[in-house]
Amino acid sequence: MAAVVQGSGMKPLQNGTLAHLEMNKLGGAVGHEIAQVETDNYCIKESVQEIEEPEIDIVINNVVCSFSVKCHLNLRQIALTGRHVEYRRENGMLTMKLRRPYTTASMWSSGKVTCTGATSEESSRIAARRFARTLQKLGFNARFTNYRVVNVLGTCSMPFAIKITLFSERHREAEYEPELHPGVTYKLKNPKATLKIFSTGSITVTAPSVSDVQKAIETIYPLVYEFRKERTKEDLIDAISRKRKHPDDEQEVESNNTDVESCSESEHN
Repeated sequence: MAAVVQGSGMKPLQNGTLAHLEMNKLGGAVGHEIAQVETDNYCIKESVQEIEEPEIDIVINNVVCSFSVKCHLNLRQIALTGRHVEYRRENGMLTMKLRRPYTTASMWSSGKVTCTGATSEESSRIAARRFARTLQKLGFNARFTNYRVVNVLGTCSMPFAIKITLFSERHREAEYEPELHPGVTYKLKNPKATLKIFSTGSITVTAPSVSDVQKAIETIYPLVYEFRKERTKEDLIDAISRKRKHPDDEQEVESNNTDVESCSESEHN
């Protein structure tokens, strides 16, 4: 379950989406059409009914957080007495899983813990506190401190295909290496976010918070709208097969998890 960011705060949604972004608010299609009917003596302007425009759903796939329990953790003891754990001795870490919310924690003997797999900031904090409580039940003097959201991964699909070659040529911030990756990498400074833009209209966003993910989509929409194109049958087939076989968001989730684990491990060392 993700959340919709409003002016007054955050409101949970049951359908797993972050927000519905109206394209006319993002500088997209025209809201009204004005038809001019000229007669012999005067000109009549008739307002045509407002065109119903599609909405963009932003789905939060992964929220990565970190916290500290302020005590030394005996990983071998946790592996022997805990549940749903896997001890990776060669890496000097231990992984523990929860069902509700469905998350995975990576723990180091120094007391550093990272939590991945949540679909909202709220559920990420709940999962982190449950991991800390589990450590307390196993006999450790664990305290829930230094909690922060490290990374958020969100995905959305534009209602049109994108000419990514022309887009990358026009914008210097865009990096496009078709031999290495099928998408364009675009980095934003404000908000701080990294976007992967694909020709099918699919966009993957990595940002420090859920609100930054939405701001990044609002920022990139007018830029990619200029290079829109109608989706062909081949684009639709390619998008469906990519989701079934090698979904980009899942690859990004795995890479984010690996980056966080390697980062935390380096801090521990």
